[in-house]
Amino acid sequence: MTATLMDGVAVSKSIRAQWKERADVLKLQGLTPGLAVVLVGDNAASQVYVRNKVKACGEMGLHSELHQFPANVSEQVVLARIAELNASPKIHGILVQLPLPPQIDNTRVLEAISVEKDADGFHLYNLGALVTGGTVFPPCTPYGVMALLDYYRIPIEGCNAVVIGRSNIVGKPMALMLLARSATVSICTSKTRDLRQYTSIADILVVATGKPKMVTGAMIKPGAVVVDVGINRMPDGKLAGDVDFDSAKEKASYITPVPGGVGPMTITMLLANTVQAAERFAAKSLNMRKDQSGTGREAAALQK
Repeated sequence: MTATLMDGVAVSKSIRAQWKERADVLKLQGLTPGLAVVLVGDNAASQVYVRNKVKACGEMGLHSELHQFPANVSEQVVLARIAELNASPKIHGILVQLPLPPQIDNTRVLEAISVEKDADGFHLYNLGALVTGGTVFPPCTPYGVMALLDYYRIPIEGCNAVVIGRSNIVGKPMALMLLARSATVSICTSKTRDLRQYTSIADILVVATGKPKMVTGAMIKPGAVVVDVGINRMPDGKLAGDVDFDSAKEKASYITPVPGGVGPMTITMLLANTVQAAERFAAKSLNMRKDQSGTGREAAALQK
């Protein structure tokens, strides 16, 4: 058996087309969804990710801004810029590219972003709301994984789902999203004893460890759906995931490639969150105008 590739590039194009239609509706109303990206330092990988995000915005006709700072910038300067972006009517989504340099507190910076503009879904409000299923903006990578599973009509309810990795960015929200869809979920960490005991029963296996080729085909249940979130630069310059693709594809029913799997989906869901934020802004503005109009009519009636 050779697994079916879950093509993140092709699925992204399909999903982006749907969200572009929604963005175009807003533009007809005079509102162009806008995303601001804050980049600190000159990390090469971060610069590539940011370029891809800005390029994707342009392809969808969204407004985008890049706010770049040197690596030695103070936390206060970054917080001040985020405050400006929170107040800007042109910006509906704000993303701070991680990692940040050591003099900046990641949590403080991410918490400074308005909940209504948290396009990356990293604010404590949005992460915490995943517990009740009421998050405004889901974190983009697990959101993209769920979109991939749904696109390929992979059953989630009642399945055994195993997530390897417990980060706030991928592992924890991924587990909560799967749990919300009635999967039986296990989270494995670097301290998990006998990892194979868990991976061998997983109907859906999501791997996000940052360790290249950590999961091999011998560890996978025949017919499992394998989602590889990792992307690692190998000594020969090639990219590899956290799953040994060559051996895993012979055991899995579906598998994501690296690159071209989860990566494009992450950017796509960032765009989706930005458009949704703009829609919420438009709806809120409309309601405010209605309220003001109603107040004006009431005042006029009292004067008669």
